Amino acid sequence: MNRPSPISDRSQVVSDRSPSFIQGIEELTKRDRDLAKIIDLYEYPPQWNREPGFATLIRIILEQQVSYASAQATFKRLNEAVDNLCPESFLLLDDLELKSIGFSRQKTNYGQILAQAVLDRTLDLTSLETLADGEIRQKLTAIKGIGNWTVDIYLMMALQRQDVFPSKDLAVAIAVKEIKYLPNRTPVAELEMIAETWKPYRAIATKILWHYYLNRKSNKKQSYK
Repeated sequence: MNRPSPISDRSQVVSDRSPSFIQGIEELTKRDRDLAKIIDLYEYPPQWNREPGFATLIRIILEQQVSYASAQATFKRLNEAVDNLCPESFLLLDDLELKSIGFSRQKTNYGQILAQAVLDRTLDLTSLETLADGEIRQKLTAIKGIGNWTVDIYLMMALQRQDVFPSKDLAVAIAVKEIKYLPNRTPVAELEMIAETWKPYRAIATKILWHYYLNRKSNKKQSYK
């Protein structure tokens, strides 16, 4: 199942793109003329960023399988309900309070499990920043409610890792199919094969694809062809 993308507005944009981000874009546009056409048409993409930590993981969990607007409304109400969103403050909210904020029963459970794991040091979020992508994925997916898509978004947005490809992200899937003129039912495995050619900059390629998707939605008059 494709997941909605966490990029429906520009609120997580890093104003100054890092040299490594620029370098990745330049390398990708040399390799792939379809990505180069996106840059020619819409210029460089933002370098989306979120602060590493518990709050961002909760936010990404909220974004699972719902619209961006719905997830952001719930996340806003959550932040209004606590002074500082952290594991301790989250666990002070009971199930009825979380339901009134907008949490489903399932996501309430996921959030409580995550908060408890951080508190009892089963999961050390600070140490994740020093680990390789595969080790981070292993540690995070050991927590109920955190799957590969959630890890992908955390790696890309919170840790700014450059070689991650969320192949089940809805915007990514749509963008790749459109720029490569692929059938709507193209399997995920084929998208992943295409992304292999973008290593070690698959996350940067993803941000170019998100950039295309957002601009394509907002400006139908501009033609990609």
